Amino acid sequence: MNGVTGRMGTNQHLIRSILPIIKQGGVSLNDKEFALPDPVLVGRNPKKLKGLAERTGVKKWTTDLDQALSDTGNSIYFDAQITTLRARSVKRAIEAGKHIYCEKPTATTTDQAYELYRLAQKTKIKHGVVQDKLWLPGLQKLRSMQKNGFLGRVFAVRGEFGYWVFEGNEVEAQRPSWNYKKEEGGGIILDMFPHWRYLLDNLFGKVKSVSCVAATHIPTRWDESGTAYECTAEDTAYSTFHLEGGIIARFNSSWSVRVRRDDLLTIQVDGTQGSAVAGLRDCMIQSYQDTPRPVWNPDVKSSIKYFETWKPYQEDWEYENAFKIQWELFLMHLLNKDPFPWDLLEGAKGVQLAEKAIESWGGRAWVDIPELATAGD
Repeated sequence: MNGVTGRMGTNQHLIRSILPIIKQGGVSLNDKEFALPDPVLVGRNPKKLKGLAERTGVKKWTTDLDQALSDTGNSIYFDAQITTLRARSVKRAIEAGKHIYCEKPTATTTDQAYELYRLAQKTKIKHGVVQDKLWLPGLQKLRSMQKNGFLGRVFAVRGEFGYWVFEGNEVEAQRPSWNYKKEEGGGIILDMFPHWRYLLDNLFGKVKSVSCVAATHIPTRWDESGTAYECTAEDTAYSTFHLEGGIIARFNSSWSVRVRRDDLLTIQVDGTQGSAVAGLRDCMIQSYQDTPRPVWNPDVKSSIKYFETWKPYQEDWEYENAFKIQWELFLMHLLNKDPFPWDLLEGAKGVQLAEKAIESWGGRAWVDIPELATAGD
C-alpha cells in the first residue's frame, strides 16, 4: 500500500477498508475459503510510516518500494500517492508482475493512463481503479430508483459539488497545497472529472461530449509551512455533458463555494415520471403525482414550501463503507475470477474526460469524447 500515509490512504483505504476486512476474517470466496489481506505500508517518510503502523497494528512497513515489489509474498500493488507519482510507480509494479489496484486519476494525461492499461493487459495481471462513489448510500438509492422505474425516462442530471476550502492564512486549509499547483498535478478538473466520468457512464449513459469553463477564483493561498503562494491550477469548473440517449448533465465543481444544499455533493435527476436528489447518504424523491403546480408571480410570496414536497427514499438495509465494498469486490475478482469492470481502461476514461474538459476550456468550444479501444488480453 504505497502512499497510505496520506489522508485518503490512511482513513478510507487502511482504517476503513483493509483493517475491517482483516477483523471480519477476510473476504468469503466460497463456503470454505476466505481471502485475508496482509498489508505492507510503503512511503517516503519513515517517521510517518512507523507511527501509522504502531497506531493501526500493521506489522510491516518500508520506504523501499523496489524491495516491496521484489517480495513474491506481495501479490497486489495499491497506489494512493499524489497524482504526479502514480503512473510511474504503477508501471513499475506491473513490470514486477503485481496485480494493480489504485486511486484515480491514474495519470496526468490520457496517453499515460491508457499505456498503463495496455501494459497491464499485455502482462495479463488483474487491475482495478477506485471508483468509490458508485457505492455511496445516496447513489445506491438513486440507482434503485432508476431500476424500479420511478423516474421514467431520464432526460437531465444536475450535479453540485464542493465547499469552501480555507486559504490557509487565517484558518487552516482542509486540502494540501499541491491541489492548487498545476505543475504538481493539481486542479479541480483532474481531481473531480474522473469521478464524474464513472458516475455518468455507470448511472446514466456514456459521456459523448463536454463543454467546460473553469477559473481560479482564489489566486493566493498559504501552504503547510505558512508561506503564501500563487495558485496555478483552477479551483472551480462549470461543465455540461452530452450523454448517449440525449441526456444532458450539468456539473458545478468548486473549492470556493459556500454550501447551501443537503450535502457536499448532490445530484438531481429529472425524469418524465419523477425526480430524485441524491447526496452522499440520503436520497429525496418527488413523484409526478406529488409535483407542485407553481404559477409565476414574483409580486406575491409563494405559498408552496418546495422542500416539503420531497420525501426521503428509505431502504431496509445498512450500507458499508464505499471503499471497503470495492476492495472486497476486487479481492474476489482477483481470487474467484468474479467480474470487475472498473479497471485501468475505466481509469483512462476518467483522465480523458478531464483532458477534454481542459481542451474545451482553452478553446471555448464543445469537445467530443472519442472511444478508447479495448486492448487484447
